[in-house]
Amino acid sequence: MTEFVLAFGLFLVLHSVPAVPAIRQSLIAVAGRRTYLSLYSLVSIAVLAWLFHAALNTDYIALWDPRPWQGHLTLIAAPAGLFLVLAGLFSPNPLSITLRQCGTPGAIASVTRHPVLWGFLLWSLGHLVANGDLRSLLLFGGFALFSLAGMAMLDRRARQRLGRQWQSLAENAPLLPLSAILSAGERLRVDAAMVLAATLTALLTIWLLAGGHAWLFGADPLSLLDS
Repeated sequence: MTEFVLAFGLFLVLHSVPAVPAIRQSLIAVAGRRTYLSLYSLVSIAVLAWLFHAALNTDYIALWDPRPWQGHLTLIAAPAGLFLVLAGLFSPNPLSITLRQCGTPGAIASVTRHPVLWGFLLWSLGHLVANGDLRSLLLFGGFALFSLAGMAMLDRRARQRLGRQWQSLAENAPLLPLSAILSAGERLRVDAAMVLAATLTALLTIWLLAGGHAWLFGADPLSLLDS
């Protein structure tokens, strides 16, 4: 459990860096934006891998018995979350987390202004319900809380950074997913970033279900459907 706490603490610290403009801008000024993003991505992946390793090596303490419906829910929520994360990273979005902050917000912003965090939340909750043990509750529950807190923090930062422009951008980029489309009857826009994200999501999901998930984490996501 000690290794898990240390890994999760490092994960939180690492992902708090981009939220502090002074630190982020200083790092970009020293290394350059492309180098900063590349190194940050590599370090993030390494820390995330360590976190999962630490979680898998934490004692298993059962809390509830997973049911087949929970496995079905995961098979819906996890790919949907992955799609939102990828679409958000690939799309310009001055309001939230992205690899392309500059430019007019991409089509995914009309679904929600925080697609990466909503995607991470869906992915986390999808895995939380299908795993009935303490380590999964701490890991995926922690991810879910981190995502929710991140939305409020990013909105506050964006208001300060964008000033009057924030209101006009936020009007076309709702906080709640699909709320503008469902309430105002607007058509769902699709752009190249969303198509790319959907394609990669489909390929990754097929690979994970075909054995990739079991190879990475020692668990077959399809096994719960037969229990």
